[in-house]
Amino acid sequence: MQVTNEFLQNLRQEYKSATLDESDVDNNPITQFKTWFEHAVEAQIHEPNVMTLATADKSGRPDARIVLLKGFDDKGFRFFTNYLSAKGKELKKNPYAALVFFWPELERQVRIEGTVEKLDKETSEEYFNTRPIASQIGAIASPQSQVIPNRSFLEEKFEDLRAKSEDKTIIKPAHWGGYVVKPTRVEFWQGRRSRLHDRVNFEWMKNEWVKSRLAP
Repeated sequence: MQVTNEFLQNLRQEYKSATLDESDVDNNPITQFKTWFEHAVEAQIHEPNVMTLATADKSGRPDARIVLLKGFDDKGFRFFTNYLSAKGKELKKNPYAALVFFWPELERQVRIEGTVEKLDKETSEEYFNTRPIASQIGAIASPQSQVIPNRSFLEEKFEDLRAKSEDKTIIKPAHWGGYVVKPTRVEFWQGRRSRLHDRVNFEWMKNEWVKSRLAP
């Protein structure tokens, strides 16, 4: 099939699976997120914890990629990565981020904005020790976001580290660990007919969450 601009302009879907009223949304967005996340798990959505992480450099130029949510509570949303990666360097200079979850089977989207902090070493080590050994070695072997000569360079480094790590406990490298996105804004989006989508927004204001409806 040839994809043309005309094809893209006419590519659309009518959303009709559910509605979202302010009265049906919990007054705590974290509790509401938990409910929606459980719905995504029950719907057997593949990797419901997939999220887009958007950051920006010190000049304000945006950057985005897919990462995995590895925990959440009233303190925020957690993920793990290489601190020396592009996102790690951006977060060091500009500690703000946005997250987007999209569950198309449920016609739902959640957008989160907030400040970002590193998790403590103990929390990062605790999660690192639960990872498969191959993933632990991969975190050490990959100089994430840096230019490498070829695929063989990466595979040879991985195999060398794996050989040296046999029968040994792998220690979390200092350049790898977790972050928590502490939300200041959370929006719940439910697709509706005629593009008149439901959007319920939360803003953290004066030490409390303020809920409102936004136009689609």
